[in-house]
This record gives sequence, structure tokens and C-alpha cells, in this order.
Amino acid sequence: MPDTIDYGKKMHHAMRGLISDVLQDVADHGLPGEHHFFITFDTQHPDVVMADWLFDRYPEEMTIVIQHWYDALFVGEDGFQITLNFGDNPEPMSIPYDALRTFVDPSVEFGLRFESHEGELHEVVELPDFDDKPDEPAAEKEVEMPLEPEDDGGLEKKADVVSLDAFRKQ
Repeated sequence: MPDTIDYGKKMHHAMRGLISDVLQDVADHGLPGEHHFFITFDTQHPDVVMADWLFDRYPEEMTIVIQHWYDALFVGEDGFQITLNFGDNPEPMSIPYDALRTFVDPSVEFGLRFESHEGELHEVVELPDFDDKPDEPAAEKEVEMPLEPEDDGGLEKKADVVSLDAFRKQ
């Protein structure tokens, strides 16, 4: 048993659980009201799965927007899968929760930031294959994708972001 409690790690785990719960609600019932998400993730994480041309365009991190069009949202224990539209080109991707850097819902000014530190190793997780999802017809939804990772789509509001690195052991 370790000599100390790693509160930072426990907080990150809890916040990723919160994101998992929110995404599962969206998968089950769709996005309510004006809710939409900006999710930034580390494309270098070994368990991120996406098209090679997206890796080429976003070699370090990528921000996706889940709003109007998305399809095949599958939420697992260690990550989620989603198909997004990039210029009329639907692309499936798998994103482990450990790869997340930020999760923002600007409609309610809510945001989380996950800090990663130099030399930190990512835990390897296994996500189910896209073919392992239940055979249910997916509702058609839309997503607006920023042209560049830093583009916020003209978003005027700023979300309060909770930084958890204050809890990390130095």
C-alpha cells in the first residue's frame, strides 16, 4: 500500500467518469437543449484511433465539436467511439478518456482540463472494435468541426475550467 493517497489521480478518474456518464446520456437520448461539447484530446496517445489524414493534420492534439451531426456514439468503460463529419466525409474515431485534455460545454459554461506532465506515461487501454457495437439504427445528428484546432467557432462565452494539477504530487 502506498504511503500517500494520490488525490490528483483519483480526481482525474472521477472527472473522466463524469464525462463517460454525460456521453452515455447523449448516446441514449441525444443532446438536450443547446448543449454541445468541445473535446480536446492528445492524438499521440497510443490508443487513439482515427484516419491517417487526421493524424497528419493534427499531429499533437485535436478538438472535436459534438453538436449537430454525429453518428455511432458508443461509450465504453475506457473511452468512446464516434463518427464525425469532416467536409461530407464521415470518419469513425476512438478516443480513450486518458487522452482527454479538455471537455467543455459552453452552453452552460462548464469545463474540465486534464493536465499531463512531462514524462507521464499513458495507460494502455483496449477499446471495443467499431463492429462490436449493437446493430441499432443511428439517429442522424450533425457536428460542426472547427477548421483549425484553436478555432472556437465564434464562441463568445468563456467556460469556467477546473484544473486538477494542483492536486498532483510534485
